[in-house]
Amino acid sequence: MYFDAVILAGGRSSRLGGSPKAELIYEGETLLHRSIAAARGARRIVVVGPEAHDLPPGVLSCREDPPFAGPAAAIAAGLALLESPARPGDDAYVLVLACDMPRVADAVHALLEALHGGDGVMAVSGDGRRQPLAGFYRTAVLERAVEEAAARNALNHGSVFALLARLDVQAVTVPAGSTDDVDTWDDAAALGVDASNHPG
Repeated sequence: MYFDAVILAGGRSSRLGGSPKAELIYEGETLLHRSIAAARGARRIVVVGPEAHDLPPGVLSCREDPPFAGPAAAIAAGLALLESPARPGDDAYVLVLACDMPRVADAVHALLEALHGGDGVMAVSGDGRRQPLAGFYRTAVLERAVEEAAARNALNHGSVFALLARLDVQAVTVPAGSTDDVDTWDDAAALGVDASNHPG
C-alpha cells in the first residue's frame, strides 16, 4: 500500500495563548515529531505550517496561503507540494494528520489495518466522534475534491468535512484515547503533555 502523509501544524493555538501545539512535549518528543513518527512508512511526508528547523531528513515543509487559512487549505497546500498528480486508477493514498494528537500512532495503525480499497478510512473515537484529520484518503479522489473546492473558493477557512463530503469514506473505530487532541491547557494536563510553556 503506497501512501504519502500531510501533517497539519499551522493553527493559531489561540486557546493555548499562542503556544504552538507542534512544539509541546509528550514523553520526551514534540507533538510534531510524534506525528511524523506515526506516519512511518509514508513515501513522502509534508508538514504544513510555520517553518520548522529540526525536521527529520527528507521531510518536506510548506505553508498554506494565506497563513492560518484553516485545515482544508493546508491539505491543499500539502498535496500541491507532493507534485505528482494521481490518476483515477492509482492505488495511492494520503494520510492526513493533525499534529495535536499525542497518541495518534495507535489510530494510524488501526486505520492502515482497515484500509482495503475505496476512497479511504477516517478515525472515529469510541464515543462516535469522527476525526477527519486522522484518516487515509485516496489521493486522486482527494485531489479532485480540492480542485472542486478551489473552484468554489471554498478552501480558505472551509470545512474539512465539506471537503470530504463526496468521498465514500469508511468510519473506523480506533483505540481509546488515540485521537484525543490538545486544544486547551486542561487538555494538555489530562493527556500528560508537558505544560511548562503555560503562560499562567
